[in-house]
Amino acid sequence: MISNPSGNDHLPVYESLLRERGDVVAEARVAAEQMQDQAPQPSSSHDWDPSDFNPQ
Repeated sequence: MISNPSGNDHLPVYESLLRERGDVVAEARVAAEQMQDQAPQPSSSHDWDPSDFNPQ
């Protein structure tokens, strides 16, 4: 099989999977962006004490 180097050829197997299963890659991207928005943001100042992480 000769592939088109320009990348403009259609991918019927991929297109049928998209119709069947949905766009999992796009859904994962949206979920990752939502989780990133919900994750705590790192502090810009050093307001933590390193001794907080030492076992007593």
